[in-house]
Amino acid sequence: ARLTRSELANSPLLCYHVKVMTESPRHASEPSRTTKGQSPDAPSPLSAPLLIFMTALDTTWRAFVPTLGGVFAGIGLDYLFHSAPIATIICLIAGVIISALLVAQQLRAVRRMQK
Repeated sequence: ARLTRSELANSPLLCYHVKVMTESPRHASEPSRTTKGQSPDAPSPLSAPLLIFMTALDTTWRAFVPTLGGVFAGIGLDYLFHSAPIATIICLIAGVIISALLVAQQLRAVRRMQK
């Protein structure tokens, strides 16, 4: 039972969600609240340091979790299959490659945000 485009456009539920998502929760007559004379659109003073901190945390997990996960997975596979360093080396290389791809993905996302 698929809805046609016209049925979907006239759906009261969809109209309600669109209306709720596009209107501000404040009334137009209510003045904007600011602190210390800042404009309501001005970023808070903590936004830049917090952004840097969050970016550093994001980069850290992207760099270390796949690499360490690969090492531990390789050690477990070597123990399970009695294949000494082979699985550890393969999983370490795979972890480093995955880390590099994740960090590159993050860099592309940050560069897109700057444009």
